[in-house]
Amino acid sequence: MTDLLSSSSFFAVALTLLIWRAASALQRKTGSVLLHPILVSAAAIILVLLFAGVPNSAYQQGMKPFSFLMTPATICLAVPVYEQVKELKKDLPAIIIGAVCGTLTSLICVGGLCALFHLDRTMTVSLLPKSVTTAIGAPVSEGLGGLRAVTSAVIILTGILGNVSARSACRLFRIHDPIAQGTAIGTASHVIGTAKANEIGKTQGAVSSLSLVTAGVLTAFLVPVAVRLFL
Repeated sequence: MTDLLSSSSFFAVALTLLIWRAASALQRKTGSVLLHPILVSAAAIILVLLFAGVPNSAYQQGMKPFSFLMTPATICLAVPVYEQVKELKKDLPAIIIGAVCGTLTSLICVGGLCALFHLDRTMTVSLLPKSVTTAIGAPVSEGLGGLRAVTSAVIILTGILGNVSARSACRLFRIHDPIAQGTAIGTASHVIGTAKANEIGKTQGAVSSLSLVTAGVLTAFLVPVAVRLFL
């Protein structure tokens, strides 16, 4: 049975979709930010794989056709930008500058903390692209000798943190302007944060989408520079 499950893409995809649906329903029912569907789904899938004796490598192989959809799904975030493009034109310089500053701040803080705690090159490279979508951050990290699994984990955790704390952070720091809110959320917490920005408002969602793309492109170019700077 274990061999059958390990060799079946259907098992991996079906398991993921079913657990995600259950985790989403659980959060809607409880309303707890601690029961974020991504965290609950990851924990549940790990337990199922351990119980069924299915290796993670087999699960990842089975998920490849589904994972392929991640890149086009990310590109679809351009839709809200297109819908709001006329309104965003006048604020475009501010959005770009905000995304640039946010990206530089992230890289400097992560690189500085890694140097402070004497983390090795592999771990530093794995942590640097924490604030961009996995479709960009994981290949950048892997190409520079980082651990793809660590990068993916820290990207997901960063996104979840941004998602659950976006409203509170904006209130705490008195960020009331929709452009500023969208720029901060998209730059800091990529796609998962942008999902929350879309819930807050259409303008916030569009600006967040534009910011995450800007931050992703900048990170791809700047991470190699940061590696040479801090290592």
